[in-house]
Amino acid sequence: MNLTLSVDDRVVHEARRVARAMGKSLNQLVRDYLERLTGRDQIDREIEELRRLTAEARGRSRGWRFDRDALHERS
Repeated sequence: MNLTLSVDDRVVHEARRVARAMGKSLNQLVRDYLERLTGRDQIDREIEELRRLTAEARGRSRGWRFDRDALHERS
């Protein structure tokens, strides 16, 4: 989606300088900020971590299964 913003020229100039120092375009810098602001970046990292953990755990149960009764057994 394209978005039009009104921003002071000085702010745009400084933002471009910061983006260039980070090796990014101003567009990418704004996109990254909006993704962090909305939590999308965090959600993507958490999904990737869940996939990694799931892949690592596959095949390690050695046939063991959860036993509901044992899980809720009280000493």
